[in-house]
Amino acid sequence: MKKYTAQCKISPMSAQPTPNRLTDRKRDAIVQAAIEEFRQHGFNGTSMDRVAASAEVSKRTVYNHFPSKEDLFEAILMLMWERSQAPEEHKYAPGQPLRPQLLALLGQKMRLLNDASFIDLSRVAMADMMHTPERARAIAAKLAAKEEGLPRWLRAALQDGRLRPGMDVPYAAQQLQGMVKAFAFWPQLAMGQPPLKPSQQKQVLGDAVDMFLALYAVADAPLGTAAAPAARKARPRLRKPMAP
Repeated sequence: MKKYTAQCKISPMSAQPTPNRLTDRKRDAIVQAAIEEFRQHGFNGTSMDRVAASAEVSKRTVYNHFPSKEDLFEAILMLMWERSQAPEEHKYAPGQPLRPQLLALLGQKMRLLNDASFIDLSRVAMADMMHTPERARAIAAKLAAKEEGLPRWLRAALQDGRLRPGMDVPYAAQQLQGMVKAFAFWPQLAMGQPPLKPSQQKQVLGDAVDMFLALYAVADAPLGTAAAPAARKARPRLRKPMAP
């Protein structure tokens, strides 16, 4: 699969200038058309013929850019993940409070989870997984391999002596992200709930980081400013998360 590097506008979150080169504009048109086709018709209901017609390009042009429908779908998910990332990776900063560093890292994840197109395409992927679990596992593995920012940060903080010795980094990273997804991904994916509002995003991220640091941070590690207990009680309750 060719890596797509042209600037494109997948959603309001990731709007980019229109590509200048004709081949990039055609590729952009294919991606945009495919997103809508996958969202409306699912993976099995989408054909390369339909994508070509919607993008107003030839079927040959579609296959020149994407050898198969599987490659096209995977490229879209990867591109959306890349667009959600900050221009520069948030690296662990020794001596700086832990809480704001973790909030910045998880903020990148929240941008992706709050994107309606990503939720719709994730729903498509989940439905397709029932029929072709091997393809879904392959895509999930590639996405997981890209999400090394948080584990890398945790390993650095652990090596610096600011997180509990013996902490299982992959487990802890999944645990932290799972607390966020319980409110910002699974309810939207499975129950059609709307994306979180900015105030709700802030609450979910803050609470997840606070609970994580309460468990894993060493006693003398500077955590940063946390919300006062009184302020926590005054915040509105989030919707009940989906039962596991």
